[in-house]
Amino acid sequence: MYGYQLTFFTQQDRTHKNRCLCDWLIEEALSMGIKGATLLTAAEGFGREHKLHFAGFFDMSDQPVEISMAVSEDTAVLFLHHLKQEGIDVFYIKSRIEFGTTRDC
Repeated sequence: MYGYQLTFFTQQDRTHKNRCLCDWLIEEALSMGIKGATLLTAAEGFGREHKLHFAGFFDMSDQPVEISMAVSEDTAVLFLHHLKQEGIDVFYIKSRIEFGTTRDC
């Protein structure tokens, strides 16, 4: 199957509707019927403001987070439109991919 990999980059302390943004993104993907998403945490990184974000020993709130999912073209359009309607401002990458399971090769 062909579609897109959507990858979102944020940090642990970002929120939407009083929820951690990364958790909100995962839950929205699940509620929209997306088959899977992966949340990865990073040791450090920097964003568009050129501010270094990192997981501190006592404070993990600034830890960089990446959420990735493989979706159909229609689902990519719907999900991104949903985020725009919700007022979410998050950096993302949308890459054209082929995906499936080894059972289907």
